[in-house]
Amino acid sequence: MKNIRGVAGIGIAAVAVLALAACSSNDTPAASSSSPAPAPAPASSSSAATSAGDGVTTNADVFGPACSGLPQGDAPGGLNAMGSQPVASAASTNPLLKTLVAAVQATNLVDPLNSAPSITVFAPADAAFTALGADKVAALVKDPATLAPILKYHVVPTRYDAKGLIAAGSVPTLDGDTAGTLKIGGTADAPTVNGNPVLCGNIPTKNATVFVIGKVLTPGTNKS
Repeated sequence: MKNIRGVAGIGIAAVAVLALAACSSNDTPAASSSSPAPAPAPASSSSAATSAGDGVTTNADVFGPACSGLPQGDAPGGLNAMGSQPVASAASTNPLLKTLVAAVQATNLVDPLNSAPSITVFAPADAAFTALGADKVAALVKDPATLAPILKYHVVPTRYDAKGLIAAGSVPTLDGDTAGTLKIGGTADAPTVNGNPVLCGNIPTKNATVFVIGKVLTPGTNKS
C-alpha cells in the first residue's frame, strides 16, 4: 500500500488549551497573602482520561462466533502472532481475510496501514467478498481508484475497542472524499456496524484493533 495520498491524516490529534489569568499589578501584598491558594486539580483525573478508552485490546478481549476459525497458539494468523505485527501484515496471515489482503495490496495500502499509529479496522471476511460475486471483485481489484475509497471506508483513524465503539455511536472513517461515517449499534458483546454484526471483534494487532465483519461496507449507505 505505497504512494497513497491522504493517509498522512491517519492518527489521533489531541490539543490541550490552557487559559491563564493575568494578575493585576495593583494587588497589594496583604490582599495576596490573605487569599488562599487554589487547590490543584487531581493529577489522577487527567491521566485517567488519557489512558481510558485507548482501544488497545488483549487476546482475552476477543469475542464473536467466527473467532473459532482463527489458528490457535502461535500459528500464523493466530492471536499470538497477529498481536505483535502491524495490522496489514497481521491480516496477511489471517485465514478469514485472504480476499481483503489481496484488495489492500492492489491499492497499495499496505505500508500506510502498517505505519498508522493507532487505528480501527473493520475487516470484511472472505465470505463478504464472495457475496459480491467473483466478477465484481475482479473488476474492483483492477480498478484501484474505485476500490481504495471503499477500503478506506473500513478504517477509522482512532483506535477503539468494542466498548469504545458503542460509546461513540458514530465514527468517521478515512474515506475523506465522501466524509464517510460508520454507525455503531448493538452492545459491546454484540456490536453492529452499519447494521451488520461483528463476527470476531477486539482482535489486537501492534497498531490497530480489528473487527471482522460479514459484509463489504459501501460509503453513503450507513444505517443504525
